[in-house]
Amino acid sequence: GDDECTHAHACVCVCRIMAMVSCSLLSVMCVLAVSFAQSEPKTPAQIQIRLAGDKRKHYEGRVEVNYNGEWGTVCDDDFDISAAHVVCRELGYLGAVAWYPSAKYGKGEGHIWLDNVHCTGREASLADCLSNGFGVSDCRHTEDVGVVCTQKRIPGFHFISTSSNDVETLDVRVEDVRIRATFSQRKRIPITEGFVEVKDAGKWRQICDEWWSPMNSRIVCGMHGFPGEKGFNTRSYRLLSARRKKNYWGFSVNCTGNEAHLSTCRMGKHRLMGNSTCARGMPVVVSCVPGRLFAPSQSLGFRKAYRPEQPLVRLRGGGNLGEGRVEVLKGGVWGTVCDDNWDLRAATVVCRELGFGTAKEALTGARLGQGMGPVHMNEVECSGFEKSLTECYFNRDALGCSHEEDAAVRCNVPAMSLRSRLRLSGGRNPYEGRVEVLVERNGSMVWGTVCSENWGMIEAMVVCRQLGLGFASHAFQETWYWPGDVSADSVVMSGVRCSGTEMSLAQCLHHGKHLSCPKGGGRFAAGVSCSDGAPDLVLNAELVEHTTYLEDRPMYMLQCAHEENCLASSAAMADTSSYRRLLRFSSQIHNNGRADFRPKAGQHAWIWHECHRRHYHSMEVFTHYDLLSLNGTRVAEGHKASFCLEDTECDEGIPKRYACANFGQQGITVGCWDTYRHDIDCQWIDVTDVKPGDYIFQVVINPNYEVAESDYTNNIMRCQCRYDGYRIWTYNCHTGGSRSSDVNEFPGIMTNQLQRR
Repeated sequence: GDDECTHAHACVCVCRIMAMVSCSLLSVMCVLAVSFAQSEPKTPAQIQIRLAGDKRKHYEGRVEVNYNGEWGTVCDDDFDISAAHVVCRELGYLGAVAWYPSAKYGKGEGHIWLDNVHCTGREASLADCLSNGFGVSDCRHTEDVGVVCTQKRIPGFHFISTSSNDVETLDVRVEDVRIRATFSQRKRIPITEGFVEVKDAGKWRQICDEWWSPMNSRIVCGMHGFPGEKGFNTRSYRLLSARRKKNYWGFSVNCTGNEAHLSTCRMGKHRLMGNSTCARGMPVVVSCVPGRLFAPSQSLGFRKAYRPEQPLVRLRGGGNLGEGRVEVLKGGVWGTVCDDNWDLRAATVVCRELGFGTAKEALTGARLGQGMGPVHMNEVECSGFEKSLTECYFNRDALGCSHEEDAAVRCNVPAMSLRSRLRLSGGRNPYEGRVEVLVERNGSMVWGTVCSENWGMIEAMVVCRQLGLGFASHAFQETWYWPGDVSADSVVMSGVRCSGTEMSLAQCLHHGKHLSCPKGGGRFAAGVSCSDGAPDLVLNAELVEHTTYLEDRPMYMLQCAHEENCLASSAAMADTSSYRRLLRFSSQIHNNGRADFRPKAGQHAWIWHECHRRHYHSMEVFTHYDLLSLNGTRVAEGHKASFCLEDTECDEGIPKRYACANFGQQGITVGCWDTYRHDIDCQWIDVTDVKPGDYIFQVVINPNYEVAESDYTNNIMRCQCRYDGYRIWTYNCHTGGSRSSDVNEFPGIMTNQLQRR
């Protein structure tokens, strides 16, 4: 019995041991499983972020997150400045200034997507931070969190619009809309009149005009790039439609006249069968008025909205037709518009005023470059029916607005078929290549090349704009490394000279049918490379005015400067003990554009200057310094100053990239400036031989257009001077294009260019 008992006890012990081992193994397996699950890479959720609510600035607002196609808010529980930094950097700002709980910017709607958010501050997206998970929250919208970001943007940050300012993000209910011209009108460019057709389920359908209104026509014309609509011959279209097979769209449209696109108008519930006769009406027809720029003749242009004698609004810094920074004229001085409350209504008023259609985008945060001078308008509010932006309500107090908040627009422009007769061939990407044009030869259309003789940056700018590729970054006179279409090797265009404002290369001066190209085509065909951004150099006119003075300097201290041709020609015969009278000044050149300013020449072509601070100059002709008589005649032999380009100082948060020392890379970063002090050699004009009188002091940057810029008008600066033989007074210094009178004072820049050639 004892043996049985012992045996039974042993069995129980063995069972217990096995159970313990099993539990231990199970625990280890659970730990391993959890560890594996934690170590397994987690794919972050795809979200978009925007700042919304009752706000005054574009860089502040209620944090809203788009997850699974729906916008929602973030709860303020456990939210801190580290999370705010992540939000702001995800939006393209350098960081956060503050965050606010308790729905400071108003209560949001919909889901509260995130709660108990914990960020280290180093995450790339708010989705990477720890939280309860999307949609897991015990908060109410009274706890919606808001942030205030720094005004500074991350250099080179590519902003992707997530707001309804972009037409492409709107709730599009139809595939497409077109104006279908009658057969006799189809060769007209642009097409301004015809039947309105909507693409639905892959088929084009007409709209019954029984519920159609002039406001609907206004929107259709606007989205096709036209500022207004007009009447048409109803009888001829009724006769024409009677002979056509019709396929009506199943909805009516009700627009208020402020929409940017027909798809955003209210759709009625009236339904028609596809072959319905629309008994009391006919298919909708619209007739649009083109802007002056697109009209067959100037007299047919949209006269009411366009003021050719003195426009009050203009666009600057845009790479493509119908886009740019908005500038307004006040008191004879051009200034910018602050982006507080900037929206599609205000942007559309600008677009229509300038002869374009409705606005595609209302851009904020100096997305198309920073302007200069005053900020004239702030908190603009338009009804959408004003003839000019200057008629809209606005706050005259722009306190707190800087040029980092300059508003801009992208407008709808008419389809001009500009891209069908021009192409780039042989390049590594669609933004570069040999320029090939389509021309008529012996009764047929053939592709050919453009002679590269005198081909320069201005011509390249026109090509890139015509193709919708933005700005030119380089103009090439040799393209042997780009094997284009062999059948298009022949030169079909030569002697091309553009002013820079043309919509197409064909509008530039050229030789016509009698070609002249001594080098021939082939490897010497013209080429371009394009870019969506460009630098924009602006000279600080105020600094020039404040630092101008005269110095009498002995000739023996000017030997280096003489060797570099920084003195008047009379210095060649001057005695070493004589003096030269120098008009000295400081220059501070800012890059306000959207790309770094880089010299055209590579480092191998830079020139060493022993005298001038002992460094390499990357541009031998970077500026022209001149003293002119009041009628524009040069009175002092100005010189072509060469420069070593570097970042002397930068705006807060922007690192310096370029330095002259140690054969470093040269250039001027966006948001930085290069300063040449008044006490540097050659930073002067030799006025030794100038007689007393009144003069014009002129500085021109990048005078040969070697490097592309978004705006050349502000590359010239002029001051008025009075010289009495002993002293000089410099006053009224200003850059080109900054005042209404510049049309007369600065010949040749009435458009977007300086006087050329």
